[in-house]
Amino acid sequence: MKPHVICHMVASVDGRTLVSRWQPKDAYRRGLGDRLHERLGGNSWLVGRVTGQEYAKLDAYPDHTDQSYPREPWFAQRNAVAYGVVLDAGGKIAWGRADIGGDPIVAVLTERVSDAHLAGLRKDGVSYIFAGQRELNLALALEVLNQELQINRLLLEGGGITNGAFLRAALIDEISLAIFPAVDGARGAPCVFDCRDDEADTLAPLRSMTLESSEVLEGGAVWLRYRVQSD
Repeated sequence: MKPHVICHMVASVDGRTLVSRWQPKDAYRRGLGDRLHERLGGNSWLVGRVTGQEYAKLDAYPDHTDQSYPREPWFAQRNAVAYGVVLDAGGKIAWGRADIGGDPIVAVLTERVSDAHLAGLRKDGVSYIFAGQRELNLALALEVLNQELQINRLLLEGGGITNGAFLRAALIDEISLAIFPAVDGARGAPCVFDCRDDEADTLAPLRSMTLESSEVLEGGAVWLRYRVQSD
């Protein structure tokens, strides 16, 4: 069983997500995205490696340990109200912290991650799970999060590559999108859904998108919520 996954993002009218590039500059209402996050009621959230890296406090963990660790879930904490889940297939993020905004970090790894990296995570008090031998299996990751931590509602707030991967894997149940009265206009700028070059011809298996609600927010932003059905 997997959690109910809501892809929750803020974007300009051209679907771009890098707020610092938006014009006019005053279009974004800081804090509004966080308030919508709270209104959605998700008890945990998930981002990809690039977004997660922004919160890291170390450049790297030591590259050697004498310890050997089984490739099985390890949890520093199991009873949190909310978790910050970060996809890090190759074990590249050296955290130097145990939580983000009070939410304990859970790293989603592949089994190819080194024992030295696992030692670093344990030292920092960062929980971790495994979802695949060499490539991440997103469906498996969701199942483990549900079974081990009872996460039943998850806000997907990753970059476009991460969001696109969940979309193509038919794992998104709902899309929550706050559109602000701003434009980016640049080719290749970060967007709500994206893909790697080798995935460019892979279509999302969407059967339907049903508008559940729409709301005009402060400053002329519009909040749209769609129920998603995939093949």
